[in-house]
Amino acid sequence: MKAIGVTREGEGVERLDVERPVPTEGEALVRTLRVGVDGTDHEVVAGSHGGYPEDSDHMILGHEAVGVVEDGNGSGLEAGQVVVPTVRRKPNGETNEYFRRGEPDMAPDGEYVERGIVGDHGFMAEYFTSPADTLVPIPEALAEYGMLVEPISIAEKANDHAFSTREPFEWRPESACVLGNGTLGLLTLWMLGRDFDRTYCVGRRDRPDPTIDIIDELGATYVDSRETSVEALPDAHEAVDYVFEATGYAPHAVQTVHALAPNGVGALLGIPGPWEFEIDGGTLHKEIVLHNKCLIGTVNSHVKHFEAAVDTLAEMPDWLLDDLVTTVVGPENLEAAFEDDDDQIKGVVEFDTL
Repeated sequence: MKAIGVTREGEGVERLDVERPVPTEGEALVRTLRVGVDGTDHEVVAGSHGGYPEDSDHMILGHEAVGVVEDGNGSGLEAGQVVVPTVRRKPNGETNEYFRRGEPDMAPDGEYVERGIVGDHGFMAEYFTSPADTLVPIPEALAEYGMLVEPISIAEKANDHAFSTREPFEWRPESACVLGNGTLGLLTLWMLGRDFDRTYCVGRRDRPDPTIDIIDELGATYVDSRETSVEALPDAHEAVDYVFEATGYAPHAVQTVHALAPNGVGALLGIPGPWEFEIDGGTLHKEIVLHNKCLIGTVNSHVKHFEAAVDTLAEMPDWLLDDLVTTVVGPENLEAAFEDDDDQIKGVVEFDTL
């Protein structure tokens, strides 16, 4: 069957011809509809993140997927159901405390594999198999954009964890800022616009630009970090109650603290490489303590976040989804989905349709 991935001996993303998978007991066979391409995929292709499955000379890419159950195989799922797969799996098939308690997203590095990212094949192929408890059914009407459920679930988890830190007191947030104007940042910006009076989005792009057009349409304020740094937000605009970081730019972790209003919270999602820089640690520490600020890290998501993401996707306006998905191509034209330029927001590989 057709698949898209990387090989140990090759360079860049490749078309692969692999055997169609056979589901084991408890697994369903899923016919793939669409798979999204994101920054993590580019990092895997570049070799800066992730790792191959053991004893395999290749890895199938893709962790943002939507498909149709081809064969329920006694899993409890029925043929024809539209489903979205979660990403994390047990390492080497062996369980641990995080999987036993239904929280694989909280497992530390080394206690899991991630499909299409590290240690296991992804979903960017004509078919894939997956256990029923890792497949989240979605309405057929959402199939066209079902591959966005996974990135939305990442935001659902981050927002849930961040807001939970404020539950011990009466928190009255009014403003939020998203760092990064990629797909995840723009999806999150729409989500936060439901709950916050004022929203900002920080990027490094010049007008005219399709992501800035979306920011404007959402009623948010675009902030060019080349002109206004994150820590300068309080002077240029206002100190914000919530910061959602989705850039992987290491200094943003420190700058977020200074951008927050008293009692504010920041969620870090980007994964930078090694990066040494000088900071005033004492002032940073004092700022967090004297103003009751909080900084959390969050990665991955699980079933409950996917289920919440399905509901969120159903609420999103058609214009936003249409504008976000800039490229849809078949596997024979995969290069277009992986293009990394200013006009590309979300590239999608389409294997089949309903």
